[in-house]
Amino acid sequence: MKYKRIFLIVMDSVGIGEAPDAKKFDDEGSDTLGNIAKAVNGLKLPNLDKLGLSHIKTYLGGEKPEIADAYFGKMEEASVGKDTMTGHWEIMGLHIDQPFQTFPEGFPPELIQELEERTGRKVIGNKPASGTEILEELGEEHVKTGSLIVYTSADSVLQIAAHEDVVPIEEQYDICKIARELTLNEKYMVGRVIARPFIGEPKKWERTSNRHDYALKPFGRTVMNELKDGGFDSIAIGKISDIYDGEGITKSLRTISNMDGMDKLRDTLEMEFTGLSFLNLVDFDAKFGHRRDPEGYGAALEEFDVRLEEVFARLQDDDLLMITADHGNDPTFKGTDHTREYVPLLVYNKNMKEGKSIGTRKTFADVGATVADNFQVTMPKYGKSFLNELGE
Repeated sequence: MKYKRIFLIVMDSVGIGEAPDAKKFDDEGSDTLGNIAKAVNGLKLPNLDKLGLSHIKTYLGGEKPEIADAYFGKMEEASVGKDTMTGHWEIMGLHIDQPFQTFPEGFPPELIQELEERTGRKVIGNKPASGTEILEELGEEHVKTGSLIVYTSADSVLQIAAHEDVVPIEEQYDICKIARELTLNEKYMVGRVIARPFIGEPKKWERTSNRHDYALKPFGRTVMNELKDGGFDSIAIGKISDIYDGEGITKSLRTISNMDGMDKLRDTLEMEFTGLSFLNLVDFDAKFGHRRDPEGYGAALEEFDVRLEEVFARLQDDDLLMITADHGNDPTFKGTDHTREYVPLLVYNKNMKEGKSIGTRKTFADVGATVADNFQVTMPKYGKSFLNELGE
């Protein structure tokens, strides 16, 4: 075991330019980081640049040090999708060759009818939408009628929004369990069903922290399963536990924002454990990518970069920090879909004398393979470890 603790941060949707197969996904020209930087007239990300981001990707405002502090590279996605679950599952050693279904025209009438019959509540909405916009559109009708607001997104998700004073939270969860049961078959194959509770009144709706995801279980054993079964810690921060449906997780810490996620990461840096701490920062994707907000996205990136100072200060000699992403979501691009892009890979230990390139990795699964290699647990079927490429 080379490192006692590995801290893995997924900057949800922070792609760094179109992947080689972007044309197949109608994503030619997408560049989440690069286009945000242009839209805001330059980004200041000194800590990420110091690690090697500007060695991987040239972007407006980036400053490229002569020698990076970390090992750096970029990764292609080998699986067929470009959604959150596909990206994360691949990171932990799986290969997804059958994409999850999306519903750009809303869900089939027969599914909605069955959901209404099973729950005893009517459904309104049933279309792709922003979570905040659909509350403005349908929140008042929901409060008056008790009908469920059902909507989807570019991801393979069925989301159900309900006011906590109209539909008690436990009933909301029961409804989502029914929806999960209805969408498990190959006819629908929805990646996640999400409870989206909210409170407030018209023009002042507010989503609460009682969100709950009901995901499919991974189609195979992940590196986290191997860690847990091997007696190591596998700590999930943010929506990681939901993405893997709790599989291979020894401790789960919920978050309400990127900055809360960084707070929880700081807490785990101060914990005594041996194994993996795995953080997803969802705001980049959910709050700024899907809402086509490059200014907000850029500000969030700079805010995250500042918080890395706290991470550096708490890393121990035998810790490894890995920073990557799961797909792109270029807020300047057409539509509201995720984008098929390369993702960055930054790998840092405080004793590294100088960073070097670890090239272009052909699958996100190289991350999981490296984690498994470090802790000497069963290697995943996919991915190639770069552990031996990391010098000090």
